[in-house]
Amino acid sequence: MQAFIDFLNGIIWSPALIFLCLGAGLFYSILTRFAQVRHFKEMFSLLFNPNESDKGISSFQALAVSLSGRVGTGNIAGVAAAIGFGGPGAIFWMWVVAFLGASTAYAESTLGQIYKVSEDGQYRGGPAYYFERCLGWRWLGVLFALSSIIACGVFLPGIQANSVGNAVVQIFGEGVVVSSSFGDVGSTKLVALAVILVVLAFIIFGGIKRIANFTQIIVPFMALGYIVMALIVVFLNLDKVPGIFGLIFSDAFTAQAGFGAAIGWGVKRGVYSNEAGQGTGPHAAAAAEVQHPAQQGLVQAFSVYIDTLFICTATALMILITQQYNVQGTLADGQFIVQNVDPSTIIASPAFTQMALASVFGSTGPIFVGIALFFFAFTTILAYYYIAETNVAYLRRALKINVSLTFVKLLIMFMVAYGTVNTAGYIWNLGDVGVGLMAWLNIVGIITIFFMAKPTMKALRDYEAQKASGVTEYTFNPKALGIKGAEFWEKRYDKQQAEKTVEK
Repeated sequence: MQAFIDFLNGIIWSPALIFLCLGAGLFYSILTRFAQVRHFKEMFSLLFNPNESDKGISSFQALAVSLSGRVGTGNIAGVAAAIGFGGPGAIFWMWVVAFLGASTAYAESTLGQIYKVSEDGQYRGGPAYYFERCLGWRWLGVLFALSSIIACGVFLPGIQANSVGNAVVQIFGEGVVVSSSFGDVGSTKLVALAVILVVLAFIIFGGIKRIANFTQIIVPFMALGYIVMALIVVFLNLDKVPGIFGLIFSDAFTAQAGFGAAIGWGVKRGVYSNEAGQGTGPHAAAAAEVQHPAQQGLVQAFSVYIDTLFICTATALMILITQQYNVQGTLADGQFIVQNVDPSTIIASPAFTQMALASVFGSTGPIFVGIALFFFAFTTILAYYYIAETNVAYLRRALKINVSLTFVKLLIMFMVAYGTVNTAGYIWNLGDVGVGLMAWLNIVGIITIFFMAKPTMKALRDYEAQKASGVTEYTFNPKALGIKGAEFWEKRYDKQQAEKTVEK
């Protein structure tokens, strides 16, 4: 099974996908005239619009939900893996992916808003919805929905749950060892699993509103706390910072682990971490209550910056400044190009980050990493649940099949239990398969949508025109812009016009 999963990964994460991710970001960056730079101030100001409604969540809540998916173990263990296999130069390519990926995030999230629907008392949307409503390709919508349910409902929760379980053990110790079919499991992890399942059930059975209310408090708190710890490490080693940035930039093009390894690991972990182009962000974006679709697209672009430029960079600086890392050569020869720590240290794990903080804060450092991992991973599980639920709802609507959403909740809880007690390496590979499948389908789809309809560009130009005219309340009229299939916004605009007529 392990060999088969590795074989799939080799096909899915071929150089073609890596260059497609970069190409899609560059494509939309040029088309939007680098909106991720021009509208940076606007992105920030839109976060605080009080636009929550009975059916929709606020822009900030949608950002928090999407960030809960973007900010996970990839920000700690994934960055360490990028450095360990790709060298310090891999971080530069993660930055490139974030910068270009912000425009991809704008495009896919704006599409999520344009083609969202109102059903079951809430807004729903995502790639499956815009593939069907914009392209008329229901088959692609169904294919994406199936792949995302498998990825977010089966593969990916196990990765995050494994990190949650390991984080608890790291903080409280292993406890009494109990034999199971998965091997020896500590009693601490089993108790933690029981608590996690109870809390998880309480939140996900409350729907998107409860998920949003939870994440809007936890996500900013955990992100800020993590960045503060990194800033302390940087402040205590200010003299090393210029050299570290010099190493990152020089190694990006004359890589210690090979130029291809630096790009490959940097892009792969960048895509895995910030999820731009993967198709996960549009689900939360569609749930937001906004006056214009482009507004939430810009907000979601900002979330990529938070994930990679802030949190991933924080991890990288802590590891590189303290020199708590190894760089491995080819996996076949098992030799190290750079060896600063014990060669038995597992690269694809939080170990480098833990050792970095331990070198500064002593025994409390690994405990802090454990706490960060717990919250990063747990909130990501919530995001995965919402994505899986949304796509099950799509299949129910598109194929007219009666699948209970309770089944999705129970499936997520089962996979959380499985992932908590299983080993990390195997499920990381499963997660890579899921991420890659979704990325392929979504990126090809949003580029095709541009050539067939150009709705994201029409929305952006319309928003920019209204902003330039100084309007106080934005409107979105898809018919006037030549955008078909945006039934939600068509009805909203007609209702707004009818209300204005009555007022007159």
